[in-house]
Amino acid sequence: MGFEKKDPAKNEFMLTGIFRRKGYDWWWHSFTGVNEDTGEEKAFFVEFFTCNPALGKNQPVFGQLPENQKNGIKPSYLMVKAGCWGEDRCQIHRFFPWKDVKTHKKAPYSIVAGNCYASDTALIGSVSVSEEEAAAHPEWMSDSGEMSWNLTIDKQMAFNVGYGTSKLLRFLKAFEMYWHAEGMKSTYSGTVTINGVTWKVIPEKSYGYADKNWGSNFTSPWVWLSSNHLVSNLTGKQLNNSVFDIGGGRPKIYFVPLNRILLGAFYYEGKAYEFNFSKFWMGCKTKFNCRETEKEIQWHVFQRNRSYIMETMVRCKKSDMLLVNYEAPDGTRRHNRLWNGGNGTGRIRLYRRTKYGKSLIDDISAYNIGCEYGEYTD
Repeated sequence: MGFEKKDPAKNEFMLTGIFRRKGYDWWWHSFTGVNEDTGEEKAFFVEFFTCNPALGKNQPVFGQLPENQKNGIKPSYLMVKAGCWGEDRCQIHRFFPWKDVKTHKKAPYSIVAGNCYASDTALIGSVSVSEEEAAAHPEWMSDSGEMSWNLTIDKQMAFNVGYGTSKLLRFLKAFEMYWHAEGMKSTYSGTVTINGVTWKVIPEKSYGYADKNWGSNFTSPWVWLSSNHLVSNLTGKQLNNSVFDIGGGRPKIYFVPLNRILLGAFYYEGKAYEFNFSKFWMGCKTKFNCRETEKEIQWHVFQRNRSYIMETMVRCKKSDMLLVNYEAPDGTRRHNRLWNGGNGTGRIRLYRRTKYGKSLIDDISAYNIGCEYGEYTD
């Protein structure tokens, strides 16, 4: 076993030490549902985002309120973010003060507030914001709408990035932003109801994903690409035992930025291919380019190690994507154009390096790709 080995300890609640008053920790879930009446598919997401528990008050504290920004008051809350992608895309936020939040901090983690619950095996809850509320409360950073969900999760395969999330570096709070994908390949089962329409989530068609990020700030650029809905262009067969995951941008360790680098993993039909800068002995090199056109966001990622090459090209229609909203623990909104989608399509070419160049292992089409891209200037 390599990077695909699960590690529930890295999915624990991470807001300890200095991160209690200057830190965020979130658990992200994305999956696809089916409308039983029409057969239409829709991609959904649910996220539990926690921020600055040591600064909690009797009510959620919003960093975007002008009076809080003026007085240097930092945000503190649990935000449950839920929504969908597509032409009717939306992100709906519900906030809880820390006094109303219960967490099981050690593995296996769980977090509950009101009727909202998340763990490694279940996801339950609801969000509702009216048009009047969304207009009156820009500090909520929310669209209007209603969504409820009742789901079970089977996290089948992880992307365990190794040294970069080691116990020592987690304890030292060395990185500005950490990443662990306990459910890089997951299946979801249950139902989602959004704005009055119910969708059934079927394990074999859910194309699910689950990860977490935590730290004191967000990386820029911010890049994420993942899918387990993959088809070989050489054989025409669906690759049911495969998944890829790419993420990162410009990590900082003790406030010192590293080069533009990404972590990458491809579990291809029983074999693990990894492109991980923190494992220096692998000799990994990465080049990536993300661009925004009039109608699309496009990603081109080239990764290699001593033995293999992976080239990934992804595109997603901007009309299907969100400009996803977060505030950092210091109350700033640095990412104002963080594109986020779940309907990306792409192509992956996986090669074996040879002394004469390279030989193709497979040429793969990818669907239902989770994707993000955003940059800000300091």
